[in-house]
Amino acid sequence: MTTDPAAPWPEEIRLKPGGRILEIAFDDGTRYRLSAEYLRVESPSAEVKGHGPGQEITVTGKENVAITRLEPVGNYAIRIIFDDGHSTGLYSWVYLHQLGRDHDRLWHDYLTRVGRA
Repeated sequence: MTTDPAAPWPEEIRLKPGGRILEIAFDDGTRYRLSAEYLRVESPSAEVKGHGPGQEITVTGKENVAITRLEPVGNYAIRIIFDDGHSTGLYSWVYLHQLGRDHDRLWHDYLTRVGRA
């Protein structure tokens, strides 16, 4: 996979003790603290996103999920392994940056979907 040289690049990725918060700092000066629950419910995996538009699934019940480990994938992503056994999503640097940048809107949309379920 080729990466866009203009895309933000992570300078530091740190899993906080307990596995509930992932801190990531990018070379554009942004720094995000993303909860394990947020990362789990926004997983880029087919299990969550589906295989096409309109197939997304709202994942619930992940309030207490934790990250057990991070695995590098090439030079463009990490695999996040959660304590509920989920490990199939590849979180690219671009996707992690989007999750941080758009956190408030995405989290609001998620909570709205959960409220309807």
